[in-house]
Amino acid sequence: QRILRLAEMCRRLETEEEKVLPFYPSSLAKWEQQDVRRILAASPNEPLARAVQDYVGLERFWQRFNKAKLEEKALERARAALAHRNRHLRELLQKYLAGAALSQKVPRDPPPL
Repeated sequence: QRILRLAEMCRRLETEEEKVLPFYPSSLAKWEQQDVRRILAASPNEPLARAVQDYVGLERFWQRFNKAKLEEKALERARAALAHRNRHLRELLQKYLAGAALSQKVPRDPPPL
């Protein structure tokens, strides 16, 4: 009950893009989607299936939760890639600065004999 109430409150804070296209498009074919709709529309016979019907309202919550988790994982990977690139660029900068310091110490003209 609490999760559903919070979901309704959060609905007001959604961006227009989230309201129009809140989730990724389905990867099912049209005939597969029709089969799913037909199966979901039929009343369940098994006790477990009837119990699951009580939680259909949470489906939207779990879709949003999974989308947020996927985005979190993608951001973690992007952050790790950026940290690796940053380390690499720092190493290159240190090598460049070490080379510049060496070239200043070496005399340009050899001493006369």
